[in-house]
Amino acid sequence: MLCPARNDDAARKNRSNAKDKGTMISVSNVTMRYGSKLLFEDVSVTFTPGRRYGLTGPNGAGKSTFMKILTGELEPQKGSVVRPRKLGILRQDQFAFDAYRVIDTVIMGNAGLWSALEERDRIYEKSELTDEDGMRLGELEGIVGDEDGYTAESDAAVLLQGLDIPDELHERRMSELQGGQKVRVLLAQALFGKPEALLLDEPTNHLDLESIHWLREFLLSFQGTLITISHDRHFLNAVTTHTADIDYQTIILYTGGYDDMVVAKTQIRSRLEAENAQREKKIAQLNEFISRFAAGTRSTQVTSRKKEVERLQTAELARSNIQRPFIKFDQLRPSGKHVLEFDSVSKSYGDQSVISGFSAAVMRGEKICLMGRNGVGKTTLLKCLLSGVPEVADKEFSLNSGSVKWGHEAQIGYFPQDVSGVIEHGMTVSDWLHQWDPKVTREEIRGLLGQMLFSGEEGLKPTKALSGGEAARLLFCRLMLLKPNILFLDEPTNHLDLESINALNIALQRYEGTVFLVTHDQDLIEEVGTRLWNFEHGAIEDHKGPYEEWATKN
Repeated sequence: MLCPARNDDAARKNRSNAKDKGTMISVSNVTMRYGSKLLFEDVSVTFTPGRRYGLTGPNGAGKSTFMKILTGELEPQKGSVVRPRKLGILRQDQFAFDAYRVIDTVIMGNAGLWSALEERDRIYEKSELTDEDGMRLGELEGIVGDEDGYTAESDAAVLLQGLDIPDELHERRMSELQGGQKVRVLLAQALFGKPEALLLDEPTNHLDLESIHWLREFLLSFQGTLITISHDRHFLNAVTTHTADIDYQTIILYTGGYDDMVVAKTQIRSRLEAENAQREKKIAQLNEFISRFAAGTRSTQVTSRKKEVERLQTAELARSNIQRPFIKFDQLRPSGKHVLEFDSVSKSYGDQSVISGFSAAVMRGEKICLMGRNGVGKTTLLKCLLSGVPEVADKEFSLNSGSVKWGHEAQIGYFPQDVSGVIEHGMTVSDWLHQWDPKVTREEIRGLLGQMLFSGEEGLKPTKALSGGEAARLLFCRLMLLKPNILFLDEPTNHLDLESINALNIALQRYEGTVFLVTHDQDLIEEVGTRLWNFEHGAIEDHKGPYEEWATKN
């Protein structure tokens, strides 16, 4: 349903109710624009306690901007926001807490408790305490008690363990952690201190499937208000009870998860378009009558029909911001039946063994999903298999032992996890793509770029100016241009929005070649994978079957 702007009295009443309830988040008449671009206008919406909202919309629609308005990080250009006292916020700056211990970073999620603990420590560090210090210590101990400060470290440790941050890292500095580990610590920070509302911007980024499952169960038991942005469709469908969709320069609330929203949104749009079409047909009939009899004797009827035309005047439907890419992977020619055989492949880094004597044979058309926690060796195995393929091999990477044998006519397309180093600078988007097959025409290059939302002049954009999502879409253009019969995709959804991920999902299901896919996106694993390589406890389980069958067994 569309959330219309409320009048001032209603807005004041809503703010009062929000204060009484304590955990409600209320937005009244909020407008935000950047230059000439209007993101949303006169938005009024209430996020109710006990409900879990997915905040959706295409890239550039204003999701992160709206989230910053909700957290108070950004002031709206018009309107007001009422929020509860305790907010849990997922911080995006991974380096802001580098000087602090991991356990302390989590406790900082309760700002009042952390402030009391710091002040208490400063007082205790004094060589002599005054009467005032003693009284203040009593007050601080009261705050610490009220905020469960005496169990803070153990409570924080439970959150960290659930997010796969082992005990031995809890005393380390944040600067010593890897990027994915930092994200999980910041997630624990947002969850700490029993917040009344959680605001999570892309909480599943850099999380493996097991951590995503843990987070899902945690959020399902959360009693307050949850608002989350995510490009993980499966996560949104599993967690959210409502969807706040930013489109048509407003925010529309729907009941249900992401898929429910898409169905309802399509139905509403179709109904409005049908109603408009019926009105336009009626107006055309009335105008024909008016033009035929305007100069005749039926002036009364003509006048009444003119009034009817004015009443029926069709509303111009706002354009949706959603852009859907079209991904289609073809093969220049199919590979042989036996795509790949490798025997006793091993790789270690120093004393740490990552891949130990893994062997397998892969047949044409298999779609293999590599699953497991971060850092267990999924990307390393891909590099092992590609080590003898000059076009895509990492020149600084070599096997410790084992053999890899590719079958007849194997043509490999590779999408690496880090897309930033693949696209050289100093070129336009169009020129960079054209170099991979100079025989194709410029019109074909433009058409391919258009499929991936590089429309018009965007083909002339310098490659150094590409965002992460644009770089990912350009790499998909290259794969579609080269038409390989084997795809190696290492976390390809990292920089994609929901529409692009859905397009990739469909394209991979329809692709007739062979796929090796590293992903934590459960929909992709369930709907694309025909075989699983699951990394766990230093070994790789080779399951010849879909995820549902594997999950039932495990």
